[in-house]
Amino acid sequence: MKYARLTKEQLEELHPEFITFLATQSIDKQEWDDLKENKPQVALQEIDVFSDMIWERALTNVRFIDHFSNDYIFLFKCFDDVVLSYVINSVNSKVDFLTKEGINWLSENLSSDEVVIQKGKKDISNNRNEALFEIIKQGGLISKGELYSKLEILLNQ
Repeated sequence: MKYARLTKEQLEELHPEFITFLATQSIDKQEWDDLKENKPQVALQEIDVFSDMIWERALTNVRFIDHFSNDYIFLFKCFDDVVLSYVINSVNSKVDFLTKEGINWLSENLSSDEVVIQKGKKDISNNRNEALFEIIKQGGLISKGELYSKLEILLNQ
């Protein structure tokens, strides 16, 4: 597998697409039920191929990823061959970016000496989707880029 097997919940959500996928593999409901019961490894292989296809499609469309931890915020803007990033952290160890209070503190103290913002750039031209998947595996969430865009405006004034 290139990415990760979809969860049962994700597969249920994508049920119509999965049925279409099986049909393109010339597998009807009866044959699928037979595979699940008598050849579970083959059924899992079909799910894996479908999962990779879904991940590939989703990752190709990703433009922003946000990753929050207690003491860091990583904001990524994804292009075809490069990822731009802002890494925000606080020298105040009491700040927790996973809480509403921590985010409020950040907005009130963004320009203070207690907040460190670093800008980054990484070439991903060789394996764009795999690089983005690694960020997601580490806790990154696909976003619409609101925070990245707001920060970019604030820093470029």
